Amino acid sequence: MHLDPTADSARALLDRRIDGPFTMLNLLRLRDVADYRNAPHLAPATPISGHAAYDRYVAHTLPFLTASGGSLDFLGDGGALFVGPSEDRWDLAMMVRQSSVADFFAFASNEAYLAGAGHRDAAVEDARLLALVERPAIT
Repeated sequence: MHLDPTADSARALLDRRIDGPFTMLNLLRLRDVADYRNAPHLAPATPISGHAAYDRYVAHTLPFLTASGGSLDFLGDGGALFVGPSEDRWDLAMMVRQSSVADFFAFASNEAYLAGAGHRDAAVEDARLLALVERPAIT
């Protein structure tokens, strides 16, 4: 299970020395029922699904993402893999564009953003994030 970056993964991203914009590909496996154990102050009065909790996270996050120069370029429902282990599934795929690595880290450490990040933690069972840098067109 992977939910958050480690110090090593953050250092590896910085070591790539990405100059300019990049896109973060997110693959997310969601809980059937959101688990607000670590953020009870954000918990709704009645249990909700992981999908509903993640929707709350996205709604909370978008203003901070936009203010940091980022954008949500794609959010889509997933399912079982077409190529890969048949038992694997990713419920959501998301592509978030950011203007720079520095802006991404500033966004990710913003205290007002972090105040609602408990919705993400309640929703997500497992995640993979991959920083993508667009390549020049092949001619």
